Amino acid sequence: MNEDQTPKRAELHNHFNVPPTRASQNAEQRDPNHRPHKFRRKKLILTIVAILVIVLAVFGAYKWYAAKKAANSVFNSANIQKARDVSSVIKQNKPISILLLGTDTGALGRNYRGRTDTIIIATLNPKKKKMTLTSIPRDTALSIPGYTQYAPSKLNAAYSFGGAGTSIKAIQQLLDVPIDFYGLINMGGLEKIVNGVGGVTIKPTITFKYGAANVVKGKKIHLSGKAALDYSRMRDEDPQGDYGRQKRQRQVLMAILRKSDSVTTLLSQSFMSSLKKQTQTDLTFDEIVALSTKYRVATHHLKSTHLQGTTQVLNGQDFEIPTQTEMQRVTNFIRKSLDLKSKTTGTTNLSGYTTGTSDTTDYDSTTQSDSNTSDYQNGQY
Repeated sequence: MNEDQTPKRAELHNHFNVPPTRASQNAEQRDPNHRPHKFRRKKLILTIVAILVIVLAVFGAYKWYAAKKAANSVFNSANIQKARDVSSVIKQNKPISILLLGTDTGALGRNYRGRTDTIIIATLNPKKKKMTLTSIPRDTALSIPGYTQYAPSKLNAAYSFGGAGTSIKAIQQLLDVPIDFYGLINMGGLEKIVNGVGGVTIKPTITFKYGAANVVKGKKIHLSGKAALDYSRMRDEDPQGDYGRQKRQRQVLMAILRKSDSVTTLLSQSFMSSLKKQTQTDLTFDEIVALSTKYRVATHHLKSTHLQGTTQVLNGQDFEIPTQTEMQRVTNFIRKSLDLKSKTTGTTNLSGYTTGTSDTTDYDSTTQSDSNTSDYQNGQY
């Protein structure tokens, strides 16, 4: 292009009133700091996003710390050597067992502490997506480890003798099953839990009116915390006595567990803080988190049973005494749910007293064998 063409092109632009192209603008006349509006908008958005991420991270860390602090407030060691390495069991995602102990202090005019009205062994098997609940009668007769001088004793006295650790030892002696963790809750805490998940829906086993519970057999009803608590408490009007109450307690517990979407609520800092005076457990915060993530699938299939005994008077007191056959059935049930080999059931460690004569024809007492994991041998599972 020769030099004469440049002015001609400029004349044409002026003649037809056409604005010069950006390429034809004089570079020296442009602002070197100029940036397009889109670039500035994008930079602003990225800055806002970065700030939000930092704020959420800090807030999340605070909530995590607060939740951990709340969990630590309910932690209370069982102060015993566990039957197996529970940290390894959870890390490998193997089935675990939790001894659930319920107290009812302050209820029904009581003013004493230390005895557990509710004794339930829960097992969680995440691989099979199964959970079991096994009620053990509080009046089961046995000689409590470490307190044999008081034999025969009732199982619910184990906690008053030596706390959760002694309760665990007593159960392991009685049924020859490992207990990995425990959870103790006052029944008032149960009321809070039920309210925390928005109430529970159950199908009553019998018709009765007791406190806030007004239920009809077989007719589904949604219960608030107070009504669920009273539904679980009533015993005198139940034809099956304490066994009937155990069944209703398992019903309420299973109804809570089925509401798996409520796990987040139950693990919140505010909720756990509200329970710190009514709940104790030897589950650490990390173990609670693991249960709420890895093990929550176990609640997809729930199965329950109980240890059946017969009432006998020993030393002027009423006790529940199960047969060896019934104890073996329950041992089989629990060990199978934990993927453990079959093992001969435990012992009441009582001498000079006859065993019960309970009818177990409704149950399968066949020993189940499974060689996936180690069994109990010389105190080690």
